[in-house]
Amino acid sequence: MSTDRIVVSGASGLIGSALVASLRADGVPVTTLVRRAPRAADEVEWAPGAEELDPAVLAGARAVVGLNGASVGRLPWTPRYRELLRSSRIDPTRTLATAIRGLGPDAPMLVSASAVGYYGDRPGARLTEASGAGTTFLARLSAAWEAEAALTGERVALLRTAPLMDRDGMLKPLITLTQWGVSGPVGTGRQIWPWISLADEVRGIRHIIDRGLTGPVNLAGPQATTAFEIGHELAHRLHRPFVVPAPSWALRIALGPGAADSLLLPDAHVVPDVLTRSGFAFTHATAASAIAEALSD
Repeated sequence: MSTDRIVVSGASGLIGSALVASLRADGVPVTTLVRRAPRAADEVEWAPGAEELDPAVLAGARAVVGLNGASVGRLPWTPRYRELLRSSRIDPTRTLATAIRGLGPDAPMLVSASAVGYYGDRPGARLTEASGAGTTFLARLSAAWEAEAALTGERVALLRTAPLMDRDGMLKPLITLTQWGVSGPVGTGRQIWPWISLADEVRGIRHIIDRGLTGPVNLAGPQATTAFEIGHELAHRLHRPFVVPAPSWALRIALGPGAADSLLLPDAHVVPDVLTRSGFAFTHATAASAIAEALSD
């Protein structure tokens, strides 16, 4: 097998599909793990949480990228959906880690998804990869998710990804509300929202693999931007008003406190220290640039 080969789980998601397309466009062999009967020679069926993965599937690969996880954007977070949020992250990561350990010292590196939700609500703090975990539901889940990946060994990169500034990412509900003319400050509007463009997310993952970076890596844009600034820029681009506020209490009632306090209300100035120190240059260094690119599609 080619040592350039990359194995990807969660390849049908927003990040996974873009990553696989980018790799294949550059001639990089990709094997995808799927939960159905394979339809192509480069697909392998697996059942994380139910069956172990044969380590031979991963043998000879340069890296294994795990991107599984039910969408945090699906609301409300009922007790049943909270369990799905957990199991859809923990089970695949545990399955990959077990298979990788079975290959011994020649095993590929694991590049495992996580989220900037790891940091929770930290007003006034500058959050680097050395910062500790927060206390929200998503922070506790991210910490448990990372702990499963870390059992693989030393060659593990943890992708603490910010919400994607994309039509199918964080902008999806905001675009709908803005087009209806009911957008405005979320909570106080002063909370810093970490973000990243889909293009830089994919480039960041490839950079991590190419440089062999390990440990936690913040995949977040370099410019601190508030919820108000993101919402106002989107409304400006769509030529719609930005006047109807969504107070914190209303969000907690509508979405449930776990979702509101994990997704929309936290203040988290997440800084991509590891990426920038390793020479990564962002294509979209500002939220305004990322929004403009997303709306141009």
